[in-house]
Amino acid sequence: METPEEEIFRDSIATINKEGKRAWIYPKKPSGKFYKYRKLISYVLLTILFVSPFIKVNGNQFILLNVLERRFNFFGFPFWPQDFYLVVIMMLIGVVFVILFTVAFGRLFCGWVCPQTIFMEMVFRRIEYWIEGDRGKQIRLDKQAWNAEKIRKRFLKYLIFFIISFLIANVFLAYLIGSDRLLEDITGGPLENLSTLISLLIFTGVFYFIFAWFREQVCVIACPYGRLQGVLLDNKSIVVAYDHKRGEKEAGRAKFNKKEDRSTTGKGDCIDCFQCVHVCPTGIDIRNGTQLECVNCTACIDECDHMMESVNLPKGLIRYASEDNIAKKAKFEFGARLKGYTAVLVILLGVFSGMLFLRNDVEARVLRLPGQLYEHKDNDVISNVYTYKLVNKTSQDVEDVHLELISHEGTIKLVTNERFTVPKQGMEEGTLFIEISANSLTGDKDKIKIGVYSGDKLIESTTTSFLGPRTFK
Repeated sequence: METPEEEIFRDSIATINKEGKRAWIYPKKPSGKFYKYRKLISYVLLTILFVSPFIKVNGNQFILLNVLERRFNFFGFPFWPQDFYLVVIMMLIGVVFVILFTVAFGRLFCGWVCPQTIFMEMVFRRIEYWIEGDRGKQIRLDKQAWNAEKIRKRFLKYLIFFIISFLIANVFLAYLIGSDRLLEDITGGPLENLSTLISLLIFTGVFYFIFAWFREQVCVIACPYGRLQGVLLDNKSIVVAYDHKRGEKEAGRAKFNKKEDRSTTGKGDCIDCFQCVHVCPTGIDIRNGTQLECVNCTACIDECDHMMESVNLPKGLIRYASEDNIAKKAKFEFGARLKGYTAVLVILLGVFSGMLFLRNDVEARVLRLPGQLYEHKDNDVISNVYTYKLVNKTSQDVEDVHLELISHEGTIKLVTNERFTVPKQGMEEGTLFIEISANSLTGDKDKIKIGVYSGDKLIESTTTSFLGPRTFK
């Protein structure tokens, strides 16, 4: 059975035509109150995004996501592989926060904060409007033959797109390998740093493909977040919504006629101008209800408010509202789901804060050398051989470091210098011998505690096992 025209949106997306080919979206240039707020927030976030890899806090990059070396900096705090559990908890906090926000306010993150939306709508589309003009001019340019005007505009647009994609790739790489190394590789020349050059070209190609061709399909097809709305949203969630009660009324929507009084004809306030559809960056009709393609960008709100003002009707036909608010005039309530997610978020934040507070700046690990037994020395002294590793997570050298036994009487002898320096954001490792009198042992496998000192200050402690003969118990 053929789907009625008004129900087609349920079976297909706006970016695919009836033949299954790409339907290019030409959104009208948005304007209005919300668009001004979005521009302000977007440019603040873009500034933070471009500046963060080059800001240093106590010698540490403000944000570093070096996955290959498993080194991460968040707000200037370094996290090493030994701190990976903290990174996992941070990721969980982020996921729960996004879920909580989605349950309450829908896909607000996508329209206001998501880097894909910000770059697409506030950078690349604005360049497109500047070069090719608004919706109508873009459609005509696309249909016209390849003359000098079309070649000039397309070449200029795609050249600027490529340059911006290259800049984004540099910033993205600065997050991954560190800004210092990136600048060193750039100033050192491309031939001397082929790996960095190849990475930059790959990232540039990816970003260029996304913003020049794939565009809104990232949100519609690739991003899984939109599909999560089906399980996260309910009738109480505040989303960008069309007030069907007011827009349709008894007689439905109709074109505007200044000679008629809509309050007496029973027609809804929607004048069927399609401006909300033309301005939508994903090509949907918000009057069909909440759809996974909607990124809550508010462009339809601004456009509808402008049209309502033009025909002397109240604004707010499309607005932030819940389905219950539209259908039942119900106010927003902090329900059981929101309370549950909030409780989980608070618990995770508490656990993370506690672990962050207990985290040491220097981490020590002392392990027995595999395959080695104890050695019985003169004066009834038992000796075990160990490897040690000290990790300095700070941006300052830790000097005059030495190891001492805390739990037992005995000595620690390093193969190298007894006192050494652990470099900033580096590590020191080597081999040591621990010697303990047999009279101090309580069994054939004692647990011993070792203190790490910087001068006279205890900065870390660790435990390990000490083997002895079975006769000493």
